[in-house]
Amino acid sequence: MRITQGAFSFLPDLSDEEILAQVSYSLNSGWSVSVEFTDDPHPRNTYWSMWGLPMFDLSEPAGVLEEINRCRQTYPNHYIRVNAFDSSYGRQTTALSFIVNRPADEPGFRLSRSEGHDRRINYSITSYASEKPSGQRY
Repeated sequence: MRITQGAFSFLPDLSDEEILAQVSYSLNSGWSVSVEFTDDPHPRNTYWSMWGLPMFDLSEPAGVLEEINRCRQTYPNHYIRVNAFDSSYGRQTTALSFIVNRPADEPGFRLSRSEGHDRRINYSITSYASEKPSGQRY
């Protein structure tokens, strides 16, 4: 199952040239860029671990790609995404977010159903990968 989070998630994986084009667009729009990673891509897990600090003062997209590649080397079996933040609203606003690295095997999610009071049916989503300890999920 392919995780579909962020922009371009229904498209094939972006090449480094396509990543550079998106980062260039973000920087030209005045947005700050950051790189994040996780081994638990549950849809409610919105706070992934940051790779370094956000790149507020960066003007060249090659620097972002260098950080992405360092993160890929360190965490080859994790999800890695790039976020672009628009500070023009006076608060942290994500203008663009897309995945740039995925594990080779994406086991997907399990949908669990349970009946509650008054025949109410409750649903929950659990990642198959989360059954393993952190750091060993992929």
